[in-house]
Amino acid sequence: MQRRRLGTTGLTVSEICLGTMTFGSHADEATSLKILDKAVDAGVDFFDVAEVYPVPPKPEYAGQSELILGKWLSGRSRDSFVIATKVAGPGGGWFVPPVRGGRTSLDAHHIERAVDASLKRLGTDYIDLYQTHWPDPELPIEETLAGLERVIRAGKVRYIGASNETAYGLTRALYKAESDHLPKYQTIQNNFSLLNRRFEDELSNVCRREQVSLLPYSPIAGGVLSGKYANGQWPAGARFSNYRSDPARGQTMTKRFLNEKTLASSERLGKLATELDVSPVTFAVAWCLAHDFVASTIIGATRPEQLDESLRASSLKLSAEVLAKVDEITREILYPMG
Repeated sequence: MQRRRLGTTGLTVSEICLGTMTFGSHADEATSLKILDKAVDAGVDFFDVAEVYPVPPKPEYAGQSELILGKWLSGRSRDSFVIATKVAGPGGGWFVPPVRGGRTSLDAHHIERAVDASLKRLGTDYIDLYQTHWPDPELPIEETLAGLERVIRAGKVRYIGASNETAYGLTRALYKAESDHLPKYQTIQNNFSLLNRRFEDELSNVCRREQVSLLPYSPIAGGVLSGKYANGQWPAGARFSNYRSDPARGQTMTKRFLNEKTLASSERLGKLATELDVSPVTFAVAWCLAHDFVASTIIGATRPEQLDESLRASSLKLSAEVLAKVDEITREILYPMG
């Protein structure tokens, strides 16, 4: 598996990153440990977690994914792996983060408490990449960057990144980092897939010019690109099969990911994958990796065997002709996820 650099850091990572948001909920501890073993055997050395994982975000779940990853790390060479985790921001009204009583401003106080708790659960004394999980738009960004600088100076964090950020938010943070001599966001972790190409509108330009790396999450659009929801199917245990009966948040996500346009796009993209004799999942992950602003694409699983198709993307290089065919589908079905 090839390795790529994160931003302008000293970190080089496997071009596929293992996400852990199912560890402790949809995947029990024993299964999660097997998933980690299989990923490492395939060459993965980069893991992404968060203080609020696993999903769905519930107080009884929060921190379990870090605990499981920490258990797996125990007894292994810590320096052989790159660990990324996240501090919860306010959530933007999307939901109340199930940590610190739901009071999750990205100021120095919360950042320090979150870092210390994550280090304890992970069983390590440093975090390679520490990310803000959601922005805190009402707090001056220099307050957040100053708080992150404190944990960097304390040796608890090596580099920082953002997640779920806008073009303005990332640009503003980069400007304040330079003008106030504060740490720079080296990565951004946003939703990016064949069904959600909005990152290319403006954020990709910021990343290229400022040497910030994208870590795409949901490259197979929550499983929609696999084709398992085609023809009105609602597979038992699948994410959106469960979410559609959830309260407002789950139903909203289901409608965004599963609608007439996403299903039509998935069908056409699936046929394109078939022409290449690869699975739609392999095709979707390889498409993410084809972008120069992408450092490592985050995949996930609830069972070890689910990793196979995603991991194969590391050896699949899509031609310019194939990428042009994808662009044609995109032009004909614009913004499937809204």
